[in-house]
Amino acid sequence: MSASNRASLIGKLQTALKKFYQPLPTQPTRPLLEHVLYASLLEDAPADLADEGMAKCEQEFFDWNEVRVTTITELSQVLENLPDPQKAARRLKSNLQAIFEEFYTFDLDHLKKENLGKAVSKFEKMPGMTPFVLNYTVQNGLGGHAIPVDYSAMVIMLSTEIASQSEAMAGKVPGLERAIPKNKAIDFSGLLHQAAVALNTSTKDKRARQLLDAVSKGSSKRLDQWLASKKAAKKRVIQRKVDERAAAEEAEKQRIAEEKAAEERKAAKAGA
Repeated sequence: MSASNRASLIGKLQTALKKFYQPLPTQPTRPLLEHVLYASLLEDAPADLADEGMAKCEQEFFDWNEVRVTTITELSQVLENLPDPQKAARRLKSNLQAIFEEFYTFDLDHLKKENLGKAVSKFEKMPGMTPFVLNYTVQNGLGGHAIPVDYSAMVIMLSTEIASQSEAMAGKVPGLERAIPKNKAIDFSGLLHQAAVALNTSTKDKRARQLLDAVSKGSSKRLDQWLASKKAAKKRVIQRKVDERAAAEEAEKQRIAEEKAAEERKAAKAGA
């Protein structure tokens, strides 16, 4: 897709988001660490549930170091209201551990005074740092220009053909930050996240599907086709595993039968 066509679609997406969704309340001022942790909970989850999860962590644990050393199981129970508590717990715990190993402290605000590129480089190396968490942290914690796009939002990008399959797999939408100016980025990100989570919660969500078609005619049908192909692919994977297991079991039976036959021939030869 040409850069101009992509920019045009992104502009239509921005217009449609403003039409169908209302901005959420402004996020409170947070230390840099808490932007990372909040983003770990916000990924593919409604903002109100991420707020609740953040509050519960602060209530249930003495400090963030206690969260770092707790088990995924226990943390998942605290975050049980999130759409995928296990994934959120792993992201949160992994980022806390990586931050501790990198800085030996949870006070990261000194990074705000450093070169943005150096700070981003340090975060990028962390194993639990997803593109969404990184870009949310850059946008809201470090004052840089980045737009967080999680799996849910990437489905919208795919359906409207703003992003290709290969771009979605890489977790990047080329030209997104050029099409959306920095002073509009936080509002755009919040609106996009609302639509994305609504669609992720229910692919039949009427308002989200209207949004898709407002950006590019036929997008909701492309979404259905993509979901159908994804479902079919999952079935193929499951069937392949079943077939492989059956083949392995049959091969094992054959091996046992051959060994038994060889032992019988050996015994018969010895008897003769």
